[in-house]
Amino acid sequence: MHSSALLLIEFGSIILGLGLLGRFAARFRLSPIPLYLLAGLAFGEGGLLPLGASEEFVAIGAEIGVILLLLMLGLEYTAGDLVTNLKAHYPAGLVDCALNALPGAAAALLLGWGPVAAVVLAGVTWISSSGVIAKVLGDLGRVGNRETPVILSVLVLEDLAMAVYLPIVTALVAGAGLLAGSLTLAIALGAAGLVLFVAVRYGRVLSRFVSSDDPEKLLLVVLGLTILVAGVAQQVQVSAAVGAFLVGIALSGEVAEGAHTLLSPLRDLFAAVFFVFFGLHTDPASIPPVLLPALALAVVTAATKIATGYWAARRAGISVRGRWRTGGSLVARGEFSIVIAGLAVTAGVESSLGPLATAYVLILVILGPLTARFTEPLATRWTRRRAAGSGRTSESSPRPAEAEASVGD
Repeated sequence: MHSSALLLIEFGSIILGLGLLGRFAARFRLSPIPLYLLAGLAFGEGGLLPLGASEEFVAIGAEIGVILLLLMLGLEYTAGDLVTNLKAHYPAGLVDCALNALPGAAAALLLGWGPVAAVVLAGVTWISSSGVIAKVLGDLGRVGNRETPVILSVLVLEDLAMAVYLPIVTALVAGAGLLAGSLTLAIALGAAGLVLFVAVRYGRVLSRFVSSDDPEKLLLVVLGLTILVAGVAQQVQVSAAVGAFLVGIALSGEVAEGAHTLLSPLRDLFAAVFFVFFGLHTDPASIPPVLLPALALAVVTAATKIATGYWAARRAGISVRGRWRTGGSLVARGEFSIVIAGLAVTAGVESSLGPLATAYVLILVILGPLTARFTEPLATRWTRRRAAGSGRTSESSPRPAEAEASVGD
C-alpha cells in the first residue's frame, strides 16, 4: 500500500510539473522539449531528487509515448501523399541524408565509438523535429508561404526514411548478425510496402471498418489497434515505432482527422513522459565532458540543414529569401533524435551517446526557432553589404515591384 501511494505521489508530481513547464514554455513561445529533458535530468541518476517507485511506470509511459508520436506522424499523411512526395522530391531527401547524417557518423567515429554508434548518431543529426518546426511555422505565420510545401516535403521524406532506418538501428543495437539484420530489414520493408499497397488500394474500406460516430469507440479501436500492431512489430524484431507509423498511414479521411483530435492530448502527455524518461537515464555529470563535441556538432549540422533547405527550395523555384527561410526552418532537432538515441541507450551501446544526444537536442531545439526567424534577414543584410561593397545589385535585394510579391513567397 505504501509503495502504491508513493508511486501515485511521484507520478502525479511529474505530470503536474510537466504541465507547469509546458505553460512556462508556451508563455515565451518556446518548445517545451528542452524543459522536459532538464526535468528528467533533475529526477534521474545523479540528479537533485532521484525517483524510486515510479520509474518502471514512467518507462511504460515512455514506450507508449514513442508509439503515439509515430502514430500521429503517420496520420498526417496518406499513402498517396508519401508516394507523390517520394517521386517528386527524392533528390532533396538524398541531399538531406548526405549533408546531415554524415557529420553525425563522422563524429562518432572520431570519438572512437565504433560503427554501431556511428549509425545511431547519424540518425540523431539527420532527422529534424516535425513537431517543433510545425509550431514555429505557425507562430511565425508562414504556413501559407510558398516555401512551406518544400519544408514539409523534406520532413515527409525524413519520416518515410524512418520506416527503413529504425529497423536497421534496432537490429544493430540488439547485436543481431548480418543474416538476422537483413531479415529484420526485409520484414520491415515488406510490411511497409504491404501497408502502403493496402492503404492506397483499400484505405477507404479499412477506414470505414475503424470508423465510429462515438468518439469513445473510435479512440479505443484506434489506440488498441496501434498498440497491438506495435507489439507484433516488436515481437518480429521490427521497431514498434515503425508499426505505429504504418497504422497511421493506413488510416485516412474522417477517421484520421477524428483520431488525430482524440489522440493529440494523449500524445502530448506520453511524449512528455518519454522525454522525462530519457533524461532520467542520463547522468547530469556526464554532460559537461561531451558538451564541446555536442556544440561543435550542433553548429556544423545547423549549417548543413540550412544548406539542405536552401538547395531544396532553389530546386523548387523559390526566391532567394524563401530559400533562406526554408533552410533556417529545418534546423531544429527534437523528438525523433531522442527516440533514436533512446534505442542505443537502452541497449547500452555507448555510455556517452545519451548525454551527447541530450546536449545536442537541447542546443538545437533552442537554436531552431531562432534560425527560423533570423536566418533570412541576416542573410539578406549580409548579401546587401557584399553587393554594396562590390558595387553590384544583389539577387536577394528585390526591386520595389518584387518586394510586394515576395511577402508571401
